[in-house]
This record gives sequence, structure tokens and C-alpha cells, in this order.
Amino acid sequence: MGLEFEKNDNHFLISPVGDILLYDDQKRINALFNSLKNVEKVSFNTEELQKWDSSLVAILFKLALVCQKNDIKIDWSGLPKNLQQLVELALKVDRKPTVSKDKKIPFFERVGGRTIENIATIKKVMAFLKDVFASLRRFISGTAVMRKIDFDFALEDCGYKAVGIVSLVSFMVGLILAFVGAIQLKMFGAEIYIASLVTIGMIRIMGAIMAGIIMAGRTGASYAATIGTMQVNEEVDALKTLGFDVSDFLILPRLLSLVLVMPFLTMLADIMGIIGGGVVAIFILDIAPQQYVHFSVEAFGLNNFLVGLFHGLVYGVIISACGCYYGIACGRNADSVGLATTKAVVSSIVIMIVATGIITWICQAMGI
Repeated sequence: MGLEFEKNDNHFLISPVGDILLYDDQKRINALFNSLKNVEKVSFNTEELQKWDSSLVAILFKLALVCQKNDIKIDWSGLPKNLQQLVELALKVDRKPTVSKDKKIPFFERVGGRTIENIATIKKVMAFLKDVFASLRRFISGTAVMRKIDFDFALEDCGYKAVGIVSLVSFMVGLILAFVGAIQLKMFGAEIYIASLVTIGMIRIMGAIMAGIIMAGRTGASYAATIGTMQVNEEVDALKTLGFDVSDFLILPRLLSLVLVMPFLTMLADIMGIIGGGVVAIFILDIAPQQYVHFSVEAFGLNNFLVGLFHGLVYGVIISACGCYYGIACGRNADSVGLATTKAVVSSIVIMIVATGIITWICQAMGI
């Protein structure tokens, strides 16, 4: 039972015997191919062949390739008709990977193609924002389909679980800001104003920026990965089929939770940054703790504080919107999830920096 073969001069006869099902006798197969040396013709005798499956087709396909390489003629007439057809079909398929030739695309064609892509992306973004605003309207009117448990889970994920990393990074930023300021202020003997420098810098912008960047890499990426995985698993399609609004069910709880939490995380970042600056001032520059607190309180301005909180609020909208958009726009494979996560983080940070410049310009124009 199996593959029988014999060699007569330059002729090689292969005789499958019995059932060739899941045939994996590798020694016998290797012996068959090793016996093809100095052979001019291969033929078959299948009189004793009974049942067979694709394992026999695979062996014959490999045999055909070897014979083509060594200029050996094959007489397929001894095989059953259906087996011949399968082998011929396998030989017709081109399995060589297509190598794309680098063809230089004309400049205007590239510009046009990129323009079309950008216009399509803008349309997708506008449609996404339209759905989000419609979802917010439904939330205000009390008709949004949003589960409280989803909101609580999102609030927990971007709330107290982010306190540790935001505190640590903000503390180190305040510490570094104090070190950098001390280098210049020492030249004028004005080290005491490190307290003012750190306080104004943290509460006006640095606290909000650090909290925003941390949450973009932590929570924005999580939103994109979670929704992207749901897209890959066709869970988003299932929600649409069941009649649920994806914006209400997936985007709204994440958007509301992050917008609600970001001002509090901004305040935490402000406090930890001021404490970090205090460590440098008190323990390295020998400034009295009372003086550091006094100058910090004097430098603390309500306008600066509110501007910082507003930055945090805007960053919350940007991070959640980018994370959810790239999650919804994710493709249908694992690589698309990774790409969506990367795009969500990068886009969030870039848009936050642009928004910071716009808000700063507006505040400067208004004298705030």
C-alpha cells in the first residue's frame, strides 16, 4: 500500500497501490525523487490505485516540477482523468510572486492622486464629526443609546488609573523646568523667581500639554485599538445590523469620559509640576519653603489657571475624537489595528500642538 516505482534503463514507472490518503511516508517519497537520476521518461500504472486525496496530487505536482527542471518527459495517460486534470490545473497556476516594476509617476499625477486621497479623507472626517455632533444632541435631549456601564468603564480607565503616570511625568517636567530656569536666573541672583517661572509655566500650558500627550499615548491609543479590534472582529457591523447607533454606543461614552476627566488631570499635572520645581528650589538652591510657597501663590493667576483648564478640555475632545475616528476607520486585519493606533497617537499630538498655537494666539489677541 503506497507508492511503488521501478526503473528500467531510462524509463521510470510509478505505480500507486491501494489507498493514497494523507500519505506522509517521507522516506519513500525522498527515495522516489532520488531515483529520477539518468531518467528520460516517467509513466504511471494506476490499475491497483483505489482511493486518493490531495496528498497524491501534491506528490505528482512536485514530480512534475522536478521533471521540468531536468528535462524529463512525463506520460500522464496512465493516471485517472480527474487526477490528470487536477495536476494540470496545479501546473497552470503561476505561483511566482509578481515583482512590481518601479514606474516613475508624473509629478502632476502624483499631486492629483494625493489631492483626491486628501479630499476623501476630509469627507470621512466631516461625516464622522457630523455623527458625533448628532450623538451629542441626542445625549442632551436624553434619547442617546448609551449604557451607563460603558461610561463608567471608560471613566475608570482614563480617570484614577492615569493618575500615577500623569503625576510622575508632570513632577519630572516641573523639576526640569526649575533646573533650566535656575541656570539663567543664577546669573542675575534671582533664583527665588524659579517659583514664579514654574508656577506660571505649569498652570498656563505645560501641565495641560503633558497631561494631553500622556493621555494621547495611553487612552487615545486604547480607544483606537479597542474599536479597531471590534472592527476586525465585525462587532461594529453586528451593532449596525442590530440597529444600534455606533456613535452613541461606542464613541459617546469615551468622548464624555475623557472630556470630563482632562481638566482634573490638568490640575493634577499643575500641582505635581509645582511640587517638582519646589524640590529643586528647596533642596538644591536652598530656597526656604515659605518663600517658594509665597512666590508661587503670588504668581498664580486665575486667568492663567483657566486658560490651562481650557487647554485640557480641548485636548480631551481632540484625543477622544482621533482615537475613535481611527478605530472606526480601521481595516479588517491585525496590521490595520496597529496602524490605526499609531495614527491616533500621532494625529492627536499634532492637532494638540496646532490647537495650542491657535488658542495662544487668540488669548494673546484678547489680552488674556
